Amino acid sequence: MKRNYLLLILIIIFLVYLGRLARGLNPYFYQILVFWGINSILAMSLNLINGFAGQFSIGHAGFMAVGGYFSSALSVYHGERFISLLNFLPLNIAQIVVFFVFLLLGGLFSAILGLIVGIPTLRLKGDYLAIATLGFGEIVRVTILNLDIVGGPRGFPGIPQRTDLSWVIFWFIICLLVIRNIIFSSHGRAIISIREDEIASETMGINTTFYKVLAFIIGAFFAGIAGGLFAHYLMMLHPSSFTFFRSVEILLMIVLGGMGSITGSILGAFILTVLPEALRGFTYLRLVIYSIILIGIMLLRPQGIMGGKEFSPLIIKKIYARVKENENTRSK
Repeated sequence: MKRNYLLLILIIIFLVYLGRLARGLNPYFYQILVFWGINSILAMSLNLINGFAGQFSIGHAGFMAVGGYFSSALSVYHGERFISLLNFLPLNIAQIVVFFVFLLLGGLFSAILGLIVGIPTLRLKGDYLAIATLGFGEIVRVTILNLDIVGGPRGFPGIPQRTDLSWVIFWFIICLLVIRNIIFSSHGRAIISIREDEIASETMGINTTFYKVLAFIIGAFFAGIAGGLFAHYLMMLHPSSFTFFRSVEILLMIVLGGMGSITGSILGAFILTVLPEALRGFTYLRLVIYSIILIGIMLLRPQGIMGGKEFSPLIIKKIYARVKENENTRSK
């Protein structure tokens, strides 16, 4: 067990180091990689709620906004003071520690809000839950518009740039491991059973409200982390970045990749991060082509690209075995 943890730590350190080396990339491609990582965190966290727990939430941009604005406000108004308190450390180490703490606080604030919102709303089902979470996202956006302390409708500039690809890779791995370990545990089986049949789950003694709220809290936490990373990369936040359409975009990522598939979330995030950039040259037809591609994929593969399955080396082995079997059959 200790050897496994040591290997995991070494892999994380190696990937974070690769993130550092990636600074030599073209700035445009580097930015796409950063946004892909942030979108993957958002998609995986929403898939825990929608794909695995079977709840229909479309207010994920609200949790992203809460985490982003809260951690940014801490950085702008208290960052230098907290860094000065750590004057016994080298400046760059102190900045890393303070940024990590502020990201955590932003994620925790989103999680607390997820708890407050989740307890009453997760008693609802289907369209009613979707409307409730949509209302929450709009309440957050309108509240930010009226908060002068974070710039209101003018936006919130002056956020220090702390996010780089290493930070995104680090939180991507943490999100992936946390959600994967939950899903493949007894708690994960309880969450999935709620998606399959909530009444039967209650009959078997599963506390459905607890597990739905748990999925909501964890999803909100990582959405808040993604918001903090997003804010500290762009160095500027604006309420228009967290509209209803942003929540729909995150929802599209998991529908496209596959509901109930972690690797599908990552794949969906990649497609919906890269596709708009690939169509940037088609100025007038961009949205039309973008929509046609999405509709085509949904018609040809309505369960998503991965369905409810996960990508693993075993899948490659199975595909290879099938190809060999077909070749042997034809040769006979």
